[in-house]
Formats: sequence, C-alpha cells, structure tokens
Amino acid sequence: MDDERPELLTIGRLAHRTGLPVRTLRFWSDAGAVPPVARSASGYRLYDAGSVARVELVRTLRELGLGLDDVCRVLSGRTTVAEVAAAHVAALDARIRSLEVSRAVLSTVAKRGSTAEETALMNRLARLSAAERSQIVDEFKEEVLGGLDVEPHLRDRTSTFGVELPDDPTPGQVDAWIELAELVRDPGFRARLRTWLELSTPAPGQGRPPGASVWWARQVVQTVAEVRERGVAPGSPEAAEVLSGLFGDADRAAVLRSVEAGIEAGAERYRRLVARVRGQGSSPDATEELEWLARALRAADRT
Repeated sequence: MDDERPELLTIGRLAHRTGLPVRTLRFWSDAGAVPPVARSASGYRLYDAGSVARVELVRTLRELGLGLDDVCRVLSGRTTVAEVAAAHVAALDARIRSLEVSRAVLSTVAKRGSTAEETALMNRLARLSAAERSQIVDEFKEEVLGGLDVEPHLRDRTSTFGVELPDDPTPGQVDAWIELAELVRDPGFRARLRTWLELSTPAPGQGRPPGASVWWARQVVQTVAEVRERGVAPGSPEAAEVLSGLFGDADRAAVLRSVEAGIEAGAERYRRLVARVRGQGSSPDATEELEWLARALRAADRT
C-alpha cells in the first residue's frame, strides 16, 4: 500500500470491507464499474472510502439484474437509474410472460404424460404470435362455417367471432389455448362440428331446426339439470313429460340427431375452452345433462 496515503485500501482490504470476493471486485474493476483511485509503487490497485460506496451501488444494481455495461453507463452519467430501470422492467415483464408460458406448457405435459414430439408441438402452439393464432381460428371458421346457410344475425355473430389470447395470459389461459388449438386443427373435429351446426343452426326462412333450442338456449340444459337433481330416470314417464314440455310436438328423432351430433363433436368442450382462453366465466359443463337428454329421447322413441 502507498505509505503516503494510508487511507487507501488494497483490493484485498476492499473485499474484506464489502464482503465480496477479490475475484468479483477485480472483474468489476476491469470492466470500469469500480476503477482504482490510484496505484501503489508496485502497481497494485488502491481504493478509497468512495470506492466502498461505489461497490455497494454496483452490488445493488447487479442484484436488480442490470448488466455491467448498464451499470457503467449509469455510473458515468450517460444514463439514469430510472431510465435503465424502466428498460429492465419491460425486459422482466417479457421474461415473466415467457416463463408463465413455459410453466403452462410443462404443467400440461406433466398432466398428459406427453411424448417429446407432443411437447414440442404444444410449445410451438403456446408461443405463436397473435397473427398466427388468428390465422388458425380464421381457417377453422372458414372450414366449419364457410357456406353455411344461417340467419343473417347469426352469420354476423360468427363472422366477428374470435379467440384472443391476451398479451399477458394466465397459465390457465395458455393451457386452454394449447388444448383449443390442437382441437380446432383436427380435421375430424371440424367435420363433426360442421355436421352439428348444419343440424342445429337456424337457416333463413326455414324456421328453427327441432334441436336448435338445445344449443342456442341454455334453458333446456337448466331444465334437464333440475330434473337430474331430482333423480328422474331418462326412461321414466316423468322424463317423457319433461320432453313434451321442452319440445312439444317437434320431431324427436331430429332433436336426438342434433343432440347426438353435438355430443360427438364435443361442442361443450369447445365452448368451455373458448371461455377459458378469453378469461371468461362459463356456465357449468352440460355434458352429463346432454347425455341424459339423449337417453331420454332414445327411450321415448322406443315407446
């Protein structure tokens, strides 16, 4: 140490004072973050009390995730801590979103017991851009709804239909999007859904198909749910009365075809996945009510 300036510290004493390894301090010093204030006669680096404070500032900024280049820019006055902090907040937000996507994918993989190939596909689906996600939905709409003869107000609704994953989705929304994207890309699902829509969607000037009320009015499902809670069997006389109240003299065979087509297509699963991706609350899964209704309609057809 320089005998003429006993207040100066060697890098070893600076390390002792700050609790940091000599190697770390030497690295910071070489980068210009904590430059020596002088050199000893032997060429060793020397530091002062200001260096101790500077080390503490560098340590704080490094713990907050700033790189040494940014630290040096702040310390040299080329930028401010606030400016660098704002940039790092944006970077951290992006990193958090990426980690949430990774967590959602891994959670889905663990839940399904997926293979490596399935995992790769799910990861790609989860990380699609908004434009790529929109393209998948648009292709699905075109194949399922394109050319379908429906009432104008329903066509307007379907033309604006979208499934938007927000910029900052929850893990549950990412998980639902992965499942939905896999579903709507399945040609078999598209064909089944198209068949169901043809049986269940009102066409211009032709009135409502017999099974339309099952799908476009939740009242039918609610009625069946209440009946099931009372323990009414699908083949019982009381069930037959319920069917009469719901459908009157409508063609029961046509209603049954619509119900069976919706069950086979997985319309309820699709509806609930869309709601989950959108972050919306959805009504309870009605699959069991629909299956009860199908059994009751088959029983009535046999009588």
